[in-house]
Amino acid sequence: MKDKRSPYPDLAFVDIETTGSHFDRDRITEIGIKTLAGNELQVWERLIDPQTFIPQNIQRLTGISPAMVHGKPCFSELAAELKKELEGKIFVAHNARFDYGFIKASFKRVGIDFKPKVLCTVKLSRLLFPDQPRHNLDTIIGAHGLKVSARHRALGDADLLLQFWRICESRFGQEKLNEAINQLIGNASLPANIDQNLIDSIPDSPGCYIFYGENKTPLYIGKSISLRSRVMGHFQGALTQRKEMKLSLQVRDIDWIETSGELGALILESRLIKERMPSMNIKLRRSKDLCAWSLVEDSTGVLTPTLVTHNHLQPGLQDNLYGLFYSKREAHSYLKAIAKKYHLCEALLGLEKRIEGKSCFGYQVKQCGGACLNQTPIHLHNLQLKTALELFRVQVWPYSGPIAIREGGEMIVLDKWCYLGTAINQDELYELAESGEAEFDLDIYKIVKKALLGPYRNQVISVGVQ
Repeated sequence: MKDKRSPYPDLAFVDIETTGSHFDRDRITEIGIKTLAGNELQVWERLIDPQTFIPQNIQRLTGISPAMVHGKPCFSELAAELKKELEGKIFVAHNARFDYGFIKASFKRVGIDFKPKVLCTVKLSRLLFPDQPRHNLDTIIGAHGLKVSARHRALGDADLLLQFWRICESRFGQEKLNEAINQLIGNASLPANIDQNLIDSIPDSPGCYIFYGENKTPLYIGKSISLRSRVMGHFQGALTQRKEMKLSLQVRDIDWIETSGELGALILESRLIKERMPSMNIKLRRSKDLCAWSLVEDSTGVLTPTLVTHNHLQPGLQDNLYGLFYSKREAHSYLKAIAKKYHLCEALLGLEKRIEGKSCFGYQVKQCGGACLNQTPIHLHNLQLKTALELFRVQVWPYSGPIAIREGGEMIVLDKWCYLGTAINQDELYELAESGEAEFDLDIYKIVKKALLGPYRNQVISVGVQ
């Protein structure tokens, strides 16, 4: 039972070790908890069988090997005990989104809803030590002289958080720390027009949320892998941030759309912002007037950028495209910027009139390497241009037809970088794949390209359309 003399709520300082960084794919190997309940300190520590492979780099970092977790209970066997240990306490962790996200996802897999109040010690450090340049755990150890017992082991790192708390308490006092808790975990009041029941009904799952003002006017659209936590973050931020305060004063209603994961939320957010044009979002532009550079070799062997306008643009199909710009002006500004950075000749690039035997203006001010006067060989100028543009090459669609990216229980259907829709079964999958062309969207192209290079590359399903 909590000691009535305690100046704080019960605090559980939590750290975990895992097989990797993804909530859905990876698993927990160790949990360490140091709890301040009243004026008493309680300790809870368990190794957990992740029932999956522990990568070698993770074994080297944590020292936790497959032999150490063999025969240990899996998470489902410890879930009830762990829930009892954490129940009614503030969940304190460093970069809390990671530890809380893993534990919440693990509870969810065994049918337990886990919704503690969460205090992130990264945010606490930023709040109390604003002049400190960094707030990762190693920096905090050095800045405050914390004693390391077992770095990258769960209980050892949980103990570091407790030590940091004691340092904060000693330096700022109990009243200041309670103010910090209230500010960071959202004990600040909700906006006048938002009911707590509405907040409680928002799921802490991936998706997009929409803030509405008067007359159901969209104010702001955002995305998160934890909807309720992110929404509450806006209202907590209203205490210190002008933009969040303005939003909090105007909001009259909140709506949300769940997705199966982060990729679906990113795509949905991009589409919703363009469709609904909320007043407090950065305006995202539609991609119907896009243009790009293409390299064409002239009769003298010079590679000259030629602008391909939207009428002739087929991103995902054309191999020789660079950039993707919303306007001709933006395209020319980009080309001038790389000419200056790489000392390329603006006359050979077509940015100024080329007169045989005469230098370009850039040569006169020492910003051109002299290719216009043959002081730099043409083949070298061509190579420098291609190298400069390569980072901005528009990638050809790397599949023979439509694909789906599996995320949770859904399949995100794509073709030639275009989003066709989201399917929940095979019939919907093939119907979407056969639905024809979709409008190319530059923001979605960037989202999908990054996803296919990263964690989603192994979730691709080829769709053989008949």
